[in-house]
Amino acid sequence: MRTTEVHPEDVQAADGVIPEDVPFFMLNLLRYRARADYGDRADVAPSSGREAYHERYVPAFGKIAARVTADGIRVSWVGAVLARVVGPTDERWDEIAIVEYPSFAAFRRVTESPEYEAEAVPHRTAALEDWRLIATAKMS
Repeated sequence: MRTTEVHPEDVQAADGVIPEDVPFFMLNLLRYRARADYGDRADVAPSSGREAYHERYVPAFGKIAARVTADGIRVSWVGAVLARVVGPTDERWDEIAIVEYPSFAAFRRVTESPEYEAEAVPHRTAALEDWRLIATAKMS
C-alpha cells in the first residue's frame, strides 16, 4: 500500500506508546516520483521528486521546526538505498533518512502546525511516490 499522508489516528496511537520527553529516532523510507506532482499549480517550477524533497520540503521543515520547537531535532543519517537484500520484490526505496527528535511532543509540534501543513506538506506530497515513517528508540 502506497502512502504519503500522516493520519491523525496513527499519530495518536504512537503517542500512546512512545514515552514522554524521551529522545527517539524517526526512520523515513523514501520513494520519489520521477517528476514532482504539484497538480495544476503554476507557481512551482518543475523538478524531480528528489529535488522537491531535498530543495523544498527539507528546508521548509527545518524553518518550521526552528520556529515551533526548541533545539534538538537533527538529521542523524541520510543514505541512498543500493539494493534490496531481503524484502518484497515489489517494494523499492530510493533513500533512507533517520531524524532524531528530543521527544514525540516535538515531532507533533512541527507536523501538526499550520505552517507545516501550508509550507512543507505540499512539497512532501508532490515529491514522494511512497513513504514510511517509523518511530524507533535505541536499545540499551
